[in-house]
Amino acid sequence: MSASEDLVANGLALEERGDRTGAKLAYEAAIKNSPEWSVPYFNLGLLFKQEGRWQDSLEVNEKVVRLAPGDTGAWWNLGIAATALANWTEARRAWKACGLTLPPGDGAPDFHFGTTPVRLDPAGVAEVVWAHRIDPARSRIISVPLPATDHNHGDVLLTDGAPDGHRVVNGRELPVFNALTRLARSPFRKFVVELASASPERVDALTHHADLMGGAAEHWGQSTRILCAACSRGVPHQHEHDDSASAHPHCGLAARDSTHAEAIIAVWLANVPG
Repeated sequence: MSASEDLVANGLALEERGDRTGAKLAYEAAIKNSPEWSVPYFNLGLLFKQEGRWQDSLEVNEKVVRLAPGDTGAWWNLGIAATALANWTEARRAWKACGLTLPPGDGAPDFHFGTTPVRLDPAGVAEVVWAHRIDPARSRIISVPLPATDHNHGDVLLTDGAPDGHRVVNGRELPVFNALTRLARSPFRKFVVELASASPERVDALTHHADLMGGAAEHWGQSTRILCAACSRGVPHQHEHDDSASAHPHCGLAARDSTHAEAIIAVWLANVPG
């Protein structure tokens, strides 16, 4: 093993122990020893991505793809960093290098990949919500996030490219992507609606009227459940204990402000079944 390979191995070991500063120094020393070797640049770029140092991440990954043009992971990380910086020229170059067919234009590339589960605050609350995947690195929340998180319906998120767990929907496994940061805060606020009766008809009516009036509603008692960490970051599995408890008993309502929320509730109450 060469001295540079030793330094990279040491950097990885330092990362495992949580010594990010030491890991960076090891990778930088490997780069100094072997400036034409892409691996230490790539590892350094991962650390910059995790820290949200987007300009540094962009520059390091640009070096990686110059040295190793076939490194799809580096191109993907370059695309993420470019998206964070709204550098759409570099983002488009990265996605094209990953083999994606881009929509026409030279601005933000809206691919519209459908819906995907996204994990908010992966190191904290780690709530998983549903989002519309705008492009490989951007997703817009379509759920109404729980009160415990600062996120809201409509927030645009920067998402990682590596899946971290799955959710099973109708027998199909869907990858969960971690949110790296919020790119744009939505105009919505969240409100908690306590239902005296949470019949499917009443819940459906609230969801329907909220949607018609430019908001959104979600019955957390029906749409959420608490998962263990292993389930959340893997494929959910069966437990001996009851794992069906919801994360919140009430409904979430996304509205622009309290006046908008009250208007939605008033229309719903005037038309609610039963």
